[in-house]
Amino acid sequence: MAAEDKLLDKIRIRQKLTLKDEIELIIRLSIPSILAQISTIIMFYIDAAMVGSLGAAASASIGLVSSSMWMCGGLCSAVSMGFSVQVAHMVGAGDFVQARNVLRQGLIYGLSAGLFLCVIGMIISPVLPVWLGGGSDIIENSSKYFFIFALGIPFMQLNYLSASMHRCSGNMRLPSILNTMMCFLDVVFNYFLIFPSKEIDVLGLSFIIPRADLGVQGAALGTMLAFVVTSFLMSYTLCFKSKYLNLRQEKGSFKPQRSILKKALKICTPMGAQNVAMCSAQIASTLIVAPLGTIAIAAHSFAITAESLCYMPGYGTGDAATTLVGQSVGARRPKLTVSFARISVSIGMIVMTIMGVLLYFFAYDMMAILTPDEAVRELGTTVLRIEAFAEPMFAASIVCYGAFVGAGDTFIPSAMNLFSMWAVRLTTAYFLSQEYGLVGVWIAMCLELCFRGLIFLIRLFWGKWFKFDEIKPNKTTISTAK
Repeated sequence: MAAEDKLLDKIRIRQKLTLKDEIELIIRLSIPSILAQISTIIMFYIDAAMVGSLGAAASASIGLVSSSMWMCGGLCSAVSMGFSVQVAHMVGAGDFVQARNVLRQGLIYGLSAGLFLCVIGMIISPVLPVWLGGGSDIIENSSKYFFIFALGIPFMQLNYLSASMHRCSGNMRLPSILNTMMCFLDVVFNYFLIFPSKEIDVLGLSFIIPRADLGVQGAALGTMLAFVVTSFLMSYTLCFKSKYLNLRQEKGSFKPQRSILKKALKICTPMGAQNVAMCSAQIASTLIVAPLGTIAIAAHSFAITAESLCYMPGYGTGDAATTLVGQSVGARRPKLTVSFARISVSIGMIVMTIMGVLLYFFAYDMMAILTPDEAVRELGTTVLRIEAFAEPMFAASIVCYGAFVGAGDTFIPSAMNLFSMWAVRLTTAYFLSQEYGLVGVWIAMCLELCFRGLIFLIRLFWGKWFKFDEIKPNKTTISTAK
C-alpha cells in the first residue's frame, strides 16, 4: 500500500493526523497532479511552437478561439466535479457502494452533456470566428480548428470525468501518468499531421517521412486523437481497476437516479454558470485585444500559454485540496477539513511565488520557444513580467476554490470569481487598452488576480464554507478498513 493510501485511510477511520502527516499528504497528492498539469502545458508549448512555425496568422487563428475552447473545457470540468465531489464524500464516509453508484450516474449524464456540447460546437463553428472579430486572414482556419475540436468534446468529457473520479477517490498517480502520455501522443500526432512530408538522410540512405501537411487543422486533429486514446484508457482503469470504484464489485444499475442528479446539479450548476461567464469574459477580453492587431493577438495567446506553466502548480495543489477536503467532509471531521484547506493554500502560494520570480527573469526565453517573430516575443515578454507579480494571489484564489469545491461549496465562490472578472478585470482592461494597448490589458489582469486572491483568503479564514448535509460514515466499511 502506498504511503498516501495509509494516510488517506486515517481520514476515513478517524485516526489522528499530525501536522507532518497533513503536509506530507498534501505534497504527495499534489506532486502527481502538478506534473500532469505541467506536462499538459508543455504539450501546449510544443503545440504552439509547431503552429507558430507556420507564422503569426496561424497562431492567431488558434488564439482567437482559445477562450471558446476553454469554455467547453470548463463546462466539461463542471459536470465532472458535480459527480466527483460526491464520490470524495462517499469515500470519506466509507460508503464505497454508493460511490460506485455515483460513478454510474456520472457516466450517463457526463457523456450526454459531452454529446450536447459537441453538437452545439459543430453548429456554431462557421460563425464563431466572425463573432469574435477575427480578421479575414484567420477566419477560415479558426473555424475549421474549432469544428475539429468540437468533435472531440465527448472524449474530453469522458477523460475529465474519469480523471476527476480517480483523483477524488485518492488515486492521483494514474491520471497524471495517462495525461502525461496524452501530451506525448499529441506531439507525435501533430508531427505527422501538421507538416508536409520530409526527406531525411540516415547513413547515406534517403527516406521520406510521410506527413499529412494539414497545418492548423492538423494541430486540432492531433489533440483530438490524443484525447480519444487517453479517455478510453482513463475510463477503463476507473471502471475495472480502481481500488474503490471498480464496477465489477457488484451488479449496479445505470438507471438515472434523481437524488444523485439533484446533488450533482447543486454542485456543478454554479460552476458551469461561472465557467460560461468567465470564459465569456475571456472572449470579451479577446474582443478588446482583437482590434489591436495580429501581433497583439499572437502575443496575447502565447503569453497566456507561457504563464500557464507558472500557475499549474496552483491547480495541482488545488486538486489535492479538493480530494482532501472532500474526504474530510465525508468523514465528518471539521478541524481536519479547515486544516487541509489552509495548509494547501499556504503551500500553493509559496510555490507560485517562486514560479512568479522565474517567470519574470525567464519571460523572454519562454516566448522565444513559442515563436520566431521578434515583435511577438518582445510584446509577450513585457506582459509576462507584469503578470509575474500576480502569481502569489492567483495561487490563493486557485487553491481556495479547489478546497471550497471539495466541500461542495460552489455558489458563492463562483459568484466571487464572476464579480472579480467582470467588475474589475474587464472594466479596467477596456480603459487601459485605449492608452496602453495589450500592456494595459495585462496590467488589468494583474490587478484583478490580486483582488480575487484577497477575497478568497477572506472567505477561507472568516467565512462559512462547508457543512456535512446528509453524509454519514458507513460503520461497516470503517470497521473493515481498520
